[in-house]
Order: sequence, then C-alpha cells, then structure tokens
Amino acid sequence: MRNKIAFKLTLYFSVALLLFSLIIGSVFISLFKSHTIQLHKDDLEKRAVTIAATLSEYTGGGPGVGLTGGRQGGYGIYLRLLDEIAMTDVWIVDENLELITGGQMVDQQYIYADLPQDAEEVVKEVFQGKTTFSEGFSELMSTPTLTVGTPIMSERGIVGALLLHSPVEGMNEAVAQGFETLIISVLIALVVSILLSVVLALAFTKPLKKMKNTALCLAEGKYNAKTGVRQNDEIGELAAVLDVLSERLEKASRESEKLLQLRRDFVANISHELRTPVTVIRGSLEALCDDIVTDPQLVKSYLQQMLNESIFLQRLVDDLLDLSRLQNTDFQMDMQQINLCDVLNDAIRSAQHLAQPKQVTIQQEQDAQVCQVYGDYGRLRQMLLVILDNAVKFSPQGGTVTVTLKDKKLSISDRGIGIPAQDLPYIFDRFYKVKSGHNKSGTGLGLAIAKQIADRHHINVSIDSKENEGTEFRFEL
Repeated sequence: MRNKIAFKLTLYFSVALLLFSLIIGSVFISLFKSHTIQLHKDDLEKRAVTIAATLSEYTGGGPGVGLTGGRQGGYGIYLRLLDEIAMTDVWIVDENLELITGGQMVDQQYIYADLPQDAEEVVKEVFQGKTTFSEGFSELMSTPTLTVGTPIMSERGIVGALLLHSPVEGMNEAVAQGFETLIISVLIALVVSILLSVVLALAFTKPLKKMKNTALCLAEGKYNAKTGVRQNDEIGELAAVLDVLSERLEKASRESEKLLQLRRDFVANISHELRTPVTVIRGSLEALCDDIVTDPQLVKSYLQQMLNESIFLQRLVDDLLDLSRLQNTDFQMDMQQINLCDVLNDAIRSAQHLAQPKQVTIQQEQDAQVCQVYGDYGRLRQMLLVILDNAVKFSPQGGTVTVTLKDKKLSISDRGIGIPAQDLPYIFDRFYKVKSGHNKSGTGLGLAIAKQIADRHHINVSIDSKENEGTEFRFEL
C-alpha cells in the first residue's frame, strides 16, 4: 500500500484483534470445557445418587442381607437394566475393589488393571461416605473416562460402591465443535474488521494527505493554499492551524513585498534628496574654482547657497539617523516620569519663533498644569515640534494654531490648506511629501519621525483633515 499510515493502522489493528481473539478463544475454551465437564459431573452424580438410593432399598432387609441377598426378583431385573437406566456403564464394587455386579458386564471377567487408574482412591472415599469423581484412562473401556462413585447404604452401613463411567470423548467433541465455531466467528470478524480498518485508516489519512500537500505548497511559496479540512477533532485543529499559518504567511509576503517596495522607494528618494544639494554645491564650487564667477556679490550669493544646501544636507542626515535609531528596538530612550505640560510649553515657546515671520498665533488650552506621563522628554518635545512646525508652515499669513490638552488627550489644529484625502494614508511614510508650494524645504521625514516617537511611547495618533479647511492631529496618551 502506498499509504504507509493506512497500512500500519490496518496491520496494527488486525494484529491486536488477532491477539485479542486468541486470548478470548483460550479463555472461552477453558471455561466452556470446564462448564461442560461440570454439567456432565452434575448429571452423573444425580443419576448415581438415584441408583444408589434404589439399590439401598433392595438391601434394607436386615442383618446379613447384602447386595447378593436382597429381594431377588426385582433386584435381579434392576441390575440387568442398570445400564439402560443410568444410560452409561455401571459397576458395583466392594471395598476390596472386587466386582459385585456391573450391568451388562455381569458375566464378564476383569482384572484390577481394567479399572481407571485412580479407582482405588475413589472407592476408598466412597466407603468413607463421600460421593467423589475421577478422570482417568480405563484399559477396559480403552478411552479417557469420567467416573463418579457414590456409596450404597444399608442398615448395617456401606455395603458397596456404585461407579458410573462415562467416556470423555463426547465432551471433547462438544468442546472441539465449540472451538471450531469460535474460530469461524473470529475469522469472519477479522475479515470484516480488516475491511473496516482499511476504510477508517484511509478516512484518517486523507486529511493528512491534504495537509501534506498544503505544507508543500507553502514551502514553494504558494501562500494562498488551504487544506479544506473541516473536522471537529485534533486533525481538524491541526488543519485550522495550517490554514492560519497560510493566511499569516500570505500577509507576511504582502508586507515583505511592501517593505521591499518601500526600500526601493527609500533608496530612490534618498538618492534624489541627496543629489539635488550635492549637485548645487558642486556646481557652485566649480563656478568659483574656475573663476567663472568673480563678482563679489555673486560669490557671496554662491557661498550662501552652498551654506543653505549644506544645512539641508545636515538636517536630512540628522533626520535619517533619528529615524534609524527610533526604528531600532534596541535603541534605549531616556524614559522617566515627566510633566507633559512642561514639555508642551517648551515646544510651544520654540514654535513661536518659527511662527513670528508669518505672524501665526499659537493658542493654548489645557485643563491642568500637571499631566504626569512616562516618557522621554527630549523625544516628546521633538514630536510636538514636528507637528507644530507643520501647523505653522501650512497656516495662512496671520493664522492661528490651537493646542488643546484635556484628560490626557492632546490635539494640535490649524486652519491652513489641509491635506488632500488621497494623501492622508501616506503622510507618515518616509519621504512622502504633499505636493504643495508650502512644502518645498521639507525632507519628508518629519512626520515619520513623529510617528515613531509616538509608537515608542504607546501613543495613538490620528489625523482629521479637509482640504482648504485645516488639519487636526490628535494624540491619545
């Protein structure tokens, strides 16, 4: 069989059933034989006691009257009919094992060896007033014999031993027939059980084969493979786990592809962001070195432009380092109990300097002066500054930025140009910038850094924005 488990299950089940049948058969034969012999013994004993009682009546004539001196008319006839009455061989012996009479054997001669091997013990026990049994080989009857002995009583005591002999062959034949019937029944049961075990084994291994094929598909990268097994047992649970694994591998595969694409986009974006200032700096330096630009005012302008580009490069590198550190789970922040109100006031003071050129007002509303949180003071200030800087940047001239802190829920909102709906899902991605004239100087990393800081502090960040109406960032501490 190609199905190894099904073959093993069938083999084990058949061997177990065969051993079980042998044990049951042996016990059955032993009990059946014992029960059959016991029934035969009970029947022989009943007949022997009845015959002995009848013979005792014939010997009840008084002193000197024995088995040979009873009521001769009826007694003689009764002795001749003993075999027919007892339906087996009947012997009557005295205490010296001498045959007094014996049914059809009255006129026959016998020797001591003709009696069963333990007849002497039986007769001895009989003359002690007991009814006893023996199983031995009788040379006279040429077969194993079951013998029952019982005393024949008279007024003067035990006058003889009545022995009933019955060959064991009939009982052995009955036991053999019973054993034959048992063997046939066991063989039929074995055939039926093998067929059932094959069906059950195949039903058991079919879902295993499906799970094996699914596992092979998963190993080949086909993560949409499913077992299709629905069972309310351990196999069904294993199949369900494989299906869950398939779903998670498929999800992980999509995430991996997304990360790969993000990595490509990151390399492309960082290359683009670095190329522009490097190109400007190189072009300016070449113009100065080749004396193409000699006018002092132009030279000063070129130098200022190179300084601005180098500042942008430094800011870009710093942002990349910050983002790399924050994304590294091994990077330890200075976590401690701090007052969020102090962090917020510090960030607002710094943002007000950024708001002065545009005359943007930062309004602050909070329900308490103390809001204890567990976090990194510097990183939380950096996160708030990123959001405040964006709020000021996208606010109109003379606009207002509102900062509200109530019940450990912080919101920063503006009345600026807003964010288009198609851009909202991507604003926290690295290097993603909304196409706007207000966002030319941004690196596209600020919001990504703010999101990483929030995640490291287990802060839930959400955003609500409508184009040309404004934007609100909400932080649930």
